Amino acid sequence: MKEIILKVNGMMCQGCENRIQNAVKNMEGVELVVANHQENNVKLSLNENADINKIKEKIEDIGFSVEN
Repeated sequence: MKEIILKVNGMMCQGCENRIQNAVKNMEGVELVVANHQENNVKLSLNENADINKIKEKIEDIGFSVEN
């Protein structure tokens, strides 16, 4: 399992955190997701089946921007 921290812009509140967590938590390979609007990041624990590009796309599809 690997841990990744993504810099995510556009989160303003707990509701934004929940939107990201709910969108990503059931994606293949995602073991844990914790969004933090105060730090503008999303911490992920991923197994070998995870596709980080698909996770980034999902976050962007729901209205946030992910820095590379």
